Amino acid sequence: MRNSEEDTLRSEYSRAVLGKGVRGKHSAAFQKGSNLVVLQDDVAKAFSTSEAVNEALRALLRVTADTYRLTHCSSKATRKQVTSS
Repeated sequence: MRNSEEDTLRSEYSRAVLGKGVRGKHSAAFQKGSNLVVLQDDVAKAFSTSEAVNEALRALLRVTADTYRLTHCSSKATRKQVTSS
């Protein structure tokens, strides 16, 4: 770790010292490593964080899976009962 006397960081930097920024310089690399989804305004208002969005989507996936199992498994059981009677 550096000694505080060697610390070269300033509390503030002027924009001129930083140079010209490049818009979207890292966007391609970011998009490769993530699944970025842009929400419509009305949907974004319903969720305060990305964790809240993920939690809601996971709950929806669970409901979908449970509903699929209920409808497909119960219809097979009903068919077996009807055909065996």
